Amino acid sequence: MKTYHAKPGEIEREWLLVDATDMTLGRLASEVATILKGKRKPAYTPHIDTGDFVIIVNASKVKVTGKKLTDKKYFRHTGHPGGLKEVSLEDQLAKFPERVIEHAVKGMLPHNTLGRAMGMKLHVYAGPEHKNQAQKPRQITLEG
Repeated sequence: MKTYHAKPGEIEREWLLVDATDMTLGRLASEVATILKGKRKPAYTPHIDTGDFVIIVNASKVKVTGKKLTDKKYFRHTGHPGGLKEVSLEDQLAKFPERVIEHAVKGMLPHNTLGRAMGMKLHVYAGPEHKNQAQKPRQITLEG
């Protein structure tokens, strides 16, 4: 018996809608990363992007445990000497809540070309409205 390998042309993708209200950030990110990789499908193939599209709404209502709101920092560099900038999770959630979830999910995907392709199927929105109604996403609930 031969091992089945999915071909890029025969993959059927689905649009899934996740509401992030009162969900823990890390648990939400790990479940979404699993969906983006395609590990929930029987045709999962490690070297092929078999995952579904994921829309996350209400990103501003995600919660974290402990003192992460004040202690967790996001770092970036401007490219100039001494240009290291840091932003706390609390400030980032207030200004750009979409980036918090995107950063968490993309950190759980492979760090190569395949992982970047998986990350492009993630759409995060701060509020309850999204612009992907035409794709007819199916609402799912995740534990977290």
